[in-house]
Amino acid sequence: MKIEFYGLSKQFDQDRTVLKPMDFSDDIHTLAIIGPSGGGKSTLLRIIGGLILPSSGRLYVDGIEVQPDEKVLQQHRKKLGFVFQQSGLFRHLSALDNIVLPLVEVHGYSKIKAEQRAMELLTRFGLTSDIDKKPSALSGGQQQRVAIARAVAAKPKLLLLDEPTSALDPEYTTEVLDIIKELKEEGMNFIIVTHEMGFARHACDKVAFLCEGMLMEYGRSETIFTMPETEQLQRFLSKLLEWNV
Repeated sequence: MKIEFYGLSKQFDQDRTVLKPMDFSDDIHTLAIIGPSGGGKSTLLRIIGGLILPSSGRLYVDGIEVQPDEKVLQQHRKKLGFVFQQSGLFRHLSALDNIVLPLVEVHGYSKIKAEQRAMELLTRFGLTSDIDKKPSALSGGQQQRVAIARAVAAKPKLLLLDEPTSALDPEYTTEVLDIIKELKEEGMNFIIVTHEMGFARHACDKVAFLCEGMLMEYGRSETIFTMPETEQLQRFLSKLLEWNV
């Protein structure tokens, strides 16, 4: 999937510029966005997803401009799947209904087809015994697996994940990352904002390094991690990898 943007920036107020004008153009299969907190990673992901509007610039996805019109944005979002730091599940609905409801209300599935698709994914992600449980009865890892199932249920062209493991214990983090890796192996396109450097390096084809609101480095994962060019990326990686075993 081709992602392009030109002069893209985001300023929330006069004193807070999150993204400075940047250009980008490439075909994306699996992309990790890394960088220090406050560097603009989540903001960029949300702009690509049509959840927030840029302050300037133009964004194209597969050659189609994502224009600041609500009808255009709604159609754009329908082609995407979203997974956030917190699962974002409907607290009053069961795991099954969390998947069924968007399929019926947003994507026009029949109730029967939606339930079949939901059961297929819950079974695949090891949640068969949890279909009737509400989010409060699920572990953090289970909640995120349901959230991923909901995000991929309508077979999106692109999956956007914003630090999906940041609130999880290590064992649950592994569960979630394994599922994302499986999706990659099946051909799913995704962009993930992550602090899991091992996943970014070994499971993603490309890496973008955002720092100080700028796209400082971009390239193949192995190159980014073994031959960082900027002092900022060298410093960032050295801090993260210092305590790795």
